[in-house]
Amino acid sequence: MLTLAALSLRLRASSCQGSCRSIATVISGNKTSKLVRERLKKEVENMRTQFSGFRPSLVVLQVGDRDDSNLYISHKLKAAAEIGIDAKHVRLPSSATQNEVLQSIMAVNDNLSVHGLIVQLPLDSVNAIDNELVTNAVSPEKDVDGLSCINAGKLSRGDLNDCFIPCTPNGCMELIRQTGVSVAGKHAVVIGRSKIVGAPMHDLLLWSHATVTTCHSKTPDLPKQVGRADILVVGAGRAEMVRGEWLKEGTVVIDCGINHVPDETKASGKRVVGDVHYASANERAAYITPVPGGVGPMTVAMLMENTVRSAQRFLLKNQQRR
Repeated sequence: MLTLAALSLRLRASSCQGSCRSIATVISGNKTSKLVRERLKKEVENMRTQFSGFRPSLVVLQVGDRDDSNLYISHKLKAAAEIGIDAKHVRLPSSATQNEVLQSIMAVNDNLSVHGLIVQLPLDSVNAIDNELVTNAVSPEKDVDGLSCINAGKLSRGDLNDCFIPCTPNGCMELIRQTGVSVAGKHAVVIGRSKIVGAPMHDLLLWSHATVTTCHSKTPDLPKQVGRADILVVGAGRAEMVRGEWLKEGTVVIDCGINHVPDETKASGKRVVGDVHYASANERAAYITPVPGGVGPMTVAMLMENTVRSAQRFLLKNQQRR
């Protein structure tokens, strides 16, 4: 069943078929994330009513004091407060050792009142720290970033109801759903194979019954591969790499890129662009996400979604034990 936002997107697209069809319908991450947050807020209120003041709890663990990490964390804390999630920011100094980081993670793992734990990357420490070791130290039941090998393994084998899905790919799937376009039977192309975006995006599309091609730096004739896509998801980290002329008419384009390019007209001297050349892609795609305002807001919204789901699983498990 289509949401009101999805129906609106579909009607706008269908009203501009044929001679009128020259500009893609924009899939707004800002609007969609607002819908997700409003839904989650109601779910949290219901939990508090049903279980006398119970609130989902999230811990954000940071090492160091990077400005970009501080900004991302502030967005997460703001979203959590808006929904009713009890979010706590734990910051370790840049002098923190790997063992100290692991001890902090274990303490949160053992805390039954916390339902979600994310480790803000990159780890800004003067000491060598193994990111994989730290990521996998987070309890799979609290790994609301969905980055541990346990959750990644479950996703790769299709156990979608028994794992946490990484937030950016999950947000991409929600944006695709908003278009009303069925993924089943479509040819999806994913550019990028990172553990955070590309690889889990491939798995999600596959288990949604798409035929999936993953492209990367060693893929020959990338424009040819892109031209076969009904659904294109790009997370390559290269500014405006994908050109509109590569697309076939009617493609759904999801742009995960965040890049800064020089722009003398801006006070900062630069502007944010995606991995897709928006102006040219906008003339051939059926639907397209903007940058900014597309995938970015959905990443935070889906982190909140995972935290609420974790709290619900915790309550269900407690009820089953009684």
